Order: sequence, then C-alpha cells, then structure tokens
Amino acid sequence: MPGIPGPATATVAPSAAARTAAARTAAARTAATVPAARRRTLAAGVAATALALGSAVAGGAPATAAPVAPTAKTPGPGAAQCAPGRGAAHSDAVRAMCARTGDLLDVTLDQLRPTQPSVGFDQIYYKLGRYSSTKDEQNGDVNKRFDDWCETNGQEKAAKVPAGATLRKPSSFTCTVAVGKETDETRAAMKTVVVGPGGALYLTDGHHTLTSFLETRDGGPKTHIRLRVTANLSKLGSGAFWKTMREKNWVWLRDENNRPITVNQLPKRLGLANFHDDRYRSLVYFTRDIGYAPPADAAEYLEFFWGTWLRDRVDIKAYDLNSPASYLDAVRKASEAMTDTPGSTVIGDGRTADQMGRLAEWNNGKKATGGEFGKLSAPITEAKPGKLAYALDYRAHLPAKGGNGGHGKGGHGKGGHGGK
Repeated sequence: MPGIPGPATATVAPSAAARTAAARTAAARTAATVPAARRRTLAAGVAATALALGSAVAGGAPATAAPVAPTAKTPGPGAAQCAPGRGAAHSDAVRAMCARTGDLLDVTLDQLRPTQPSVGFDQIYYKLGRYSSTKDEQNGDVNKRFDDWCETNGQEKAAKVPAGATLRKPSSFTCTVAVGKETDETRAAMKTVVVGPGGALYLTDGHHTLTSFLETRDGGPKTHIRLRVTANLSKLGSGAFWKTMREKNWVWLRDENNRPITVNQLPKRLGLANFHDDRYRSLVYFTRDIGYAPPADAAEYLEFFWGTWLRDRVDIKAYDLNSPASYLDAVRKASEAMTDTPGSTVIGDGRTADQMGRLAEWNNGKKATGGEFGKLSAPITEAKPGKLAYALDYRAHLPAKGGNGGHGKGGHGKGGHGGK
C-alpha cells in the first residue's frame, strides 16, 4: 500500500471500555518486550492506540500549527469537539489541541516550530548529498531518502519505489510496514512533537532528518510526515508552557557557540536558512558508532551535550574541515576523547559517559581501516562513499551565498565553519 494513505476516512471509535482493555493488553505486551527506559516513553503511545483515535490524528489532513502566542491560559476545545470522528469538522488547530500523548499526527514540514537554534550543517549535507546521488540505486538499493522517510513515518523502511516516486507524494512508493500496522519498535524510530498553546507544533526530535526532507529536491515544506506526540500542553499559557519545556529538557537554549539564548531567539520554521551551524554537533554525528552509540534511553539533545563536552577537548579550528583527511583527524580525536574518558565522567544533563552511550573501545575494537571509521573514510569515488565524503562533496558544490558559501546563517571555510 502507499507510504501514507490519501484523505482520511472516518473510523468508528471504540468504546471507552474497549479502549481501556486494549490499553491494558498493549501495556502488558510493551512491558514484556521493550527495555524499561523506553517503556516509559512508549507506554502512553501504545495505550492510546493512536491510529484508532479518529481521523484528525491518524492521517489525511495535517494538523496546522496556528501562530498563536497567548499571554494567559489558552482555552482548549471541549470534550464534544474532541470526540472521535468529529475532528474533520473542526479547524486543524483544534484537531492538534485534541491530540493525546502517544497519538500520531500527520503534519507538513512547514507547520513545525524548532526547539533548538542550530543544527550540524554537515550532517544535513551528508543526507542531501546521498539523496541527490544515484549510487544507492547503482548498488541495487533504493535511494536512502525513501528508507529514511518510511522509518520516520513509523513504517520501517521502503519496500517498492517505482520510477518517478517522490517524497512530495508518499502514495508514489510503499513501505514495509503498512499504516495501522506499526509496532513498538517502528514507533520508537519516529520523531516527536509537543502540542503548544493554540495548537502550535514544537518539534522535539528530528530537526536534522526533517530539514533534510525539506531541503531535498523532491521534498519541500509541504512534505507530509507523521510525528509521535510527546505531550499536549496546549492549555498552558506561554510562560507556563516554556517553563515546562525547560523542566522537561524539551528545548535547547544554547547557540552554535554554546552561549545561552532566549525562547524568542528560536527559529520559527525548519530550513537551513533559519538555523545556525553548530560545527561540534556535526562532529559528534560523525563519531557515532566510533566513539559513542545512542542508548535506548538517550537523553534529550544527547549529541549537543557531547558537543558541549568536546569543546574543551578538541579545538575544531585547528582542522581544515574542507579536507577529508583533516576532518577525519578531527573525528578520530573527538571519538578517542569519548572512549578514553572514564565511563563515570559526567558529560551533561547529570548523565555519565556510559549513560550517554560511550563505547568501551574506540571503533568498537576494530582497526582504523575497518568498522565504522573505515566506512566513514571511504572517498566519494568509491561505490559506497562514507558519510563524510558525501557531506564534503555536497558542500563543495554549493553556490556562494553572501560571501560565506552555503546555506543558512553560518558558512564554511578553511579551518572550520563560520558563525553568525
């Protein structure tokens, strides 16, 4: 079947008793199969059985992030408005405000509000370089952008991708897991959103992935994706909302140079032009599975905490980030700093290096020519280039913009990336 369905058809909502029984059964199944730390994250979503809660959140029409910034408590929709099956009769903002923890919201990318001011441009450049390459197809695979979209949409990976398929039209390709057949594991791979005052949608995970979908040539701001609802805080006023977001660590209020910012300085929409470039965030991405591996109960903004810690240990300005060899040296230095530090070292958020996914051995005990570091080192001329090669090749072909060469508010140059 298509990656996502067409316009949603009304579903008959189960009774309260039936939903309760289903929730108990799902919770018991989750307890038996999912690690404890992840159970806490998924329990509410499993209990909610999101796709049976009404057409408003299951698919079809997206839930619009209305540009509302209240100064007092925002009244939410009443119980009658949120009754299953009623969603289609009301505004997109009301449907968003009716969403419950664990529901799956079908949105378009231009509706999402970031909760961080920066991204690692080179991580996104890797994705864009690979998405625009034909090497995956030459190797007998589908282009990675379809696998990434299916995974992010809770559908595991791409199954059939006919010629002419595009992210802009998910019905043009299929995923291995059909809509409505998601599992705890496929849901866990989805990105997350918090519903804020007025039904505004605040992205709390997936800034890099979704920005890649937005920036790739067959994507764009109207690309659809489903997100898992972490919490519905739409009834809170602005002050209480941001207080809760900070307490829950659902917002990152530090810029690309690790200086504090206010919530008013956060970007209003996704897109490279709206973000600053955090070069340490990119560096951490390239150390994945070499110096650390994200644990099942990963801290919010895990990579930013690692990046903050690395600032005192790796001087990225000492490396030429336009040179693959020099960039690889920086990755090796950073990843060795991760594995060499004692596991009990506090990295950030009160968590130790081991809790942050530190690997016991550099490159998982493999030589530099093997393992993930070996894969990362593969040049763009290889049949399967490394992530770094894709990133640098894509960046090298960007048109000059404003004298700093590249997207967004931070450019790239010899010795590192530019700032604002």
